Amino acid sequence: MVNQTENESSNELKSHSGSAAFQSQYVLRDTAAGLITGAMAIPLSIGIAIMSDYPIKVGLATVAFACLVGWINAWFKPGNFIGAPGIAAGLAPVLALGVASFGWENMAFCIFLTAAMQAVIWKLNWQRYLLIAVPVYLVEGLLAGVGLKIMLKFSEFTYEIPAESITEEFWNSVRIQMVGISTAGLAVFLVLFSKFKDTQPAVPYFVLILGGALLAQFVSVPMISVEDVDLHIKLPLPQENVPVLMLFYMVLYCAMLAIVDVIEQVMSNAAIEKIDPLKRKTNSNNSLLAIWIANMGSSFFHGMTNLDGLAKSTTNKLAGAITKFSVLVIGFVVCFFTFNPQYLDYLPKFSLAAIMMFTGYKMIAGLAHVTHYGPYALMLALLTAGLVYKVGIFEGLLIAMAVHGIVHFLVYTKHDNMPGKAVVKRYFDNLKRDSGNLQ
Repeated sequence: MVNQTENESSNELKSHSGSAAFQSQYVLRDTAAGLITGAMAIPLSIGIAIMSDYPIKVGLATVAFACLVGWINAWFKPGNFIGAPGIAAGLAPVLALGVASFGWENMAFCIFLTAAMQAVIWKLNWQRYLLIAVPVYLVEGLLAGVGLKIMLKFSEFTYEIPAESITEEFWNSVRIQMVGISTAGLAVFLVLFSKFKDTQPAVPYFVLILGGALLAQFVSVPMISVEDVDLHIKLPLPQENVPVLMLFYMVLYCAMLAIVDVIEQVMSNAAIEKIDPLKRKTNSNNSLLAIWIANMGSSFFHGMTNLDGLAKSTTNKLAGAITKFSVLVIGFVVCFFTFNPQYLDYLPKFSLAAIMMFTGYKMIAGLAHVTHYGPYALMLALLTAGLVYKVGIFEGLLIAMAVHGIVHFLVYTKHDNMPGKAVVKRYFDNLKRDSGNLQ
């Protein structure tokens, strides 16, 4: 009887499938989903902005703008139907690397250049070749390394105490109390997530944030501080005194940023298609159109890169979203806090730490997806994760790809006595097979 009711509901929805951007019969449903997902997107966006060494307000503005572009794009070239745009946790250390290497003043130019490269990839539909050149399991390894960086970065928030409570003794009573509060908060979050992940995944986020804000009224704990930076439109040009060598390095950096962003979006689209309530097909190239337009537009106000995150998209789906109108509502929610950042001062750091440490853990847990590719793929993914964490994202990715190529060359030339040309052909045939499930 239950299955019959679910089938009838599904058939009813399919009978009304129409515009990807807006359908009047689902306006209340999409609005509710957008409000829930938007509220969840706030702490995630804050944490990713902090990890990226970007002002929180700029990160929120990027999300709001990306939501607007995603909704407009859905009227003409929908990429997916319930994907929620936002700044990506997997790219946070990459952006932080850019800020450290080129300076904050040159990052707008880097984002603009990244968007231009993505526009070329979109126009020529080169995403197919990127998926062949960079194996899925290597990307999973990269994300796992980034996830470890995120976990360790925000673990510091779990024992941070107010400045007035700092003493010569590191483990004083206040710090021990802070660790206890953080541990309890993380435990509650994990219990609630395991219970509601398949029905209402936003519940643990709401409980942790509201509970933390309430606790902060009685116990002195470190709070998030949002710098009220000015958002203004400016041409995304590099500084006049940038050396030629740095410009060359910027091009390589932007190429890596563009490629990882594109591959993450394609992987997200594959997952979003599986959870779509109407089982609608996604179009990754159309999603790339929305991405590069949003990235290029955000570079004019010094914004960040974006893509459709799986965590927010899953919440959007489970909250009842049917069309991209829910994404527009998410944008309005985020926009409100962008221009009213004083309300974010009620967010305790330990609550944000629990959310971001869980996000990092989920990225590491993605290595489980690699196991069905075999032991070699798992070993390469683990190597990539270690290199990304220890050496750096850019260098780690290049070393892992070089190792992958060398291993294939040695195995086929020494074991199978294959000529070099045949080795190269077989190498790309194998990569095409491995990445075929994402196309």
